[in-house]
Amino acid sequence: MTVTPDASDRVVRTAYQRAVADYWNKEKDPVNLRLGDVDGLYHHHYGIGDWDPAVLDGPESTRDERIVQELHRLESAQADVLLDHLGAVAPGHRLLDSGCGRGGTSIMANQRFGCRVDGVSISESQVAFAESQARRRGVDDKVAYHFRNMLHTGLPTASFHGIWNNESTMYVDLFPLFAEYSRLLVHGGRYVCITGCYNDVTGGRSKAVSRIDEHYTCNIHSRGAYFKALAAHGLVPINVVDLTAATIPYWELRAKSSLATGIEEPFLTAYREGSFHYLLIAADRV
Repeated sequence: MTVTPDASDRVVRTAYQRAVADYWNKEKDPVNLRLGDVDGLYHHHYGIGDWDPAVLDGPESTRDERIVQELHRLESAQADVLLDHLGAVAPGHRLLDSGCGRGGTSIMANQRFGCRVDGVSISESQVAFAESQARRRGVDDKVAYHFRNMLHTGLPTASFHGIWNNESTMYVDLFPLFAEYSRLLVHGGRYVCITGCYNDVTGGRSKAVSRIDEHYTCNIHSRGAYFKALAAHGLVPINVVDLTAATIPYWELRAKSSLATGIEEPFLTAYREGSFHYLLIAADRV
């Protein structure tokens, strides 16, 4: 993928967006790459569900490999839950993976529904990587990735039956984001996000949540901010699922692996103390 400087400036419009793009252009975190190497589905999100205690048994020499495989299974389980909430998707429909990362969930959506999937990211390196994966799998005629900004994609109005964000909304202002999705979705189309959000009841970001922000160069929103922004743009929640308890095992297992980065403790602290929630929100365009 060749991107001219002028094109880059049109996509990445602010100093903060440039900092985020630079972070992900340079990112080579084994948490993402080693897990993706398990089966070629490269995710940029976390996992849900209980892990198999058997991964800690057996030969010590292969223990870490078993943990890595189990962490990746939990990641893909999270993506499957997100896709479950997109509702009825037909092969002739079109879906948007907004903030697609290295494209793993886009591939899963195409495998499940057989429809066209577009992914957008402000990271040129992520887009190039995702494109290579689609070509390797022979699905680049149905799965396409674009160097574009989720706040102003330039994609056609009312052209998508489903849109999702999988742990990427904390990098943008929610009001312009949901305005763009309201434009892109057909009437009755479905928006789904899975996100970490801080608890309004506890009164602002806790110390643990602030550490997560600093680690990922992001700006975690409050739980209430999502529902205010959705309502302002004709996106009516049909399902809200608290996944907080379901994601804690992922972080407990990751802390036992060679992939631990130190951010595991703030996540576990924030979830356990109730200052942070892991939510799935599904909303229909009305």
